[in-house]
Amino acid sequence: MKEVQIGKVYRHFKGNYYFVENIAYDSETKERMVVYKPLYEREDCRQIWIRPEKMFLEEIPNRSDNITGQKVRFQLVDSIQKNYLK
Repeated sequence: MKEVQIGKVYRHFKGNYYFVENIAYDSETKERMVVYKPLYEREDCRQIWIRPEKMFLEEIPNRSDNITGQKVRFQLVDSIQKNYLK
């Protein structure tokens, strides 16, 4: 499995973009967790998210809401190089 890259932008299969801020580790299982934030305004004001890395990078089945046609949940976007860390 590939590892998520800190400081990079990823596109969700539903089309929104997210910035990976860091990698955290579950205190009990030591599982790698991705810490990321949306690069768009959200109505619910939630600005920081965490998800297991294996889920972040997992392949997704054919879904009607997969507007990007991606094979994985989050895909690295090499064309966006801006650093969103403050």
